[in-house]
Amino acid sequence: MPHRLRKIRKLRGSRTCGYGRVGQHRKGGSKGERKVGRHKHGWSYVIKYEPDYFRKRGFTSPKSLNRNVNVINVGELEDLLGRLYPKRRKTSKVTLDLGELGYTKLLGRGRISRPVTVKVEAYSESAAEKIEEAGGKIISA
Repeated sequence: MPHRLRKIRKLRGSRTCGYGRVGQHRKGGSKGERKVGRHKHGWSYVIKYEPDYFRKRGFTSPKSLNRNVNVINVGELEDLLGRLYPKRRKTSKVTLDLGELGYTKLLGRGRISRPVTVKVEAYSESAAEKIEEAGGKIISA
């Protein structure tokens, strides 16, 4: 619709723009995404009937924000080795750089039977124990 034909062009300078003396277009219909007065005169309603209206609970540590941690378990290393080095014997030592593969942390779930030297940014104590039991070692990158 052309701008010159809109209702507001005709009502410029009329103070209330056709919405009357009392309400002046300020009630709940003015903005569709929220309800009016929830932080002011509607606060007691929010507390009583909609306690999760603002959806925030507790404290979020700044350390946990914007961290992209990609983890892998010890049990998954053997499958990974099988895919990367299919012709190697299970007794030969292999060096595995998890940082190159996109992993940032090694966790200790599962078992490993091959001796592996793993280069990784971070690891758990149980992961280090299991890799050393199998005859390998961990290098922190």
